[in-house]
Amino acid sequence: MNETEPKTAEAPTASAAPQDTGAPFDGGQVSEAAGGEEAIEPLGGASAEIERLEAEKADLTDRLLRLAADMDNLRRRTERDVVDARKYAVTKFAGDMLVVADNLQRALEAVPAESRESGDEPFKALLAGVELTGRELDRLLQRNGIAKIAAKGERFDPNRHQAVFEVPDPSVPAGTVAQVMQEGFTIGDRVLRAAMVGVAKGGPSAGAAAAAEPAAEVSGSPG
Repeated sequence: MNETEPKTAEAPTASAAPQDTGAPFDGGQVSEAAGGEEAIEPLGGASAEIERLEAEKADLTDRLLRLAADMDNLRRRTERDVVDARKYAVTKFAGDMLVVADNLQRALEAVPAESRESGDEPFKALLAGVELTGRELDRLLQRNGIAKIAAKGERFDPNRHQAVFEVPDPSVPAGTVAQVMQEGFTIGDRVLRAAMVGVAKGGPSAGAAAAAEPAAEVSGSPG
């Protein structure tokens, strides 16, 4: 080879050094960014868990309120049943005792007035004893909440009166109880036995009679 030929320059084997941008390289920023991206997923899962717990809390609260309302209704119903049981426990017994009271009343009504006056002392004592027994029976019935139903002169009430017959009587409004065949009784706010009555007919209706009374007062007042 000719020593005068120029030699070919060899390419450097080492990679070129990075250019200096003037800003220092911070490896912590890269790691923090990567850590922030990884923290997004746990926060999203926590939000879903909170929503689930809130929904479960609302459901349990609603169930608790419904249960409390049911228990309150049960308590009130039980108290009402206890009161009714105490008030109406003697209903059957009272109904049977009314038969005894009816028989005592019939026995007294069967004695003529003249016999009461002309009877001897033992007979009068017997009548007095029967009357005393009847009054004591009435007192015991009243003490247990059993009261007589007002009937004679009252407007007929199908809930409290049982019509047995009609009485022609134009002097009273039609539908008025004119006669009582058998006394009626109530126990508490219930009808123990309806009164057996005779109802008047032939007179003006109860509504027309009530409307006529104010008109009569106006026409009779001085001008």
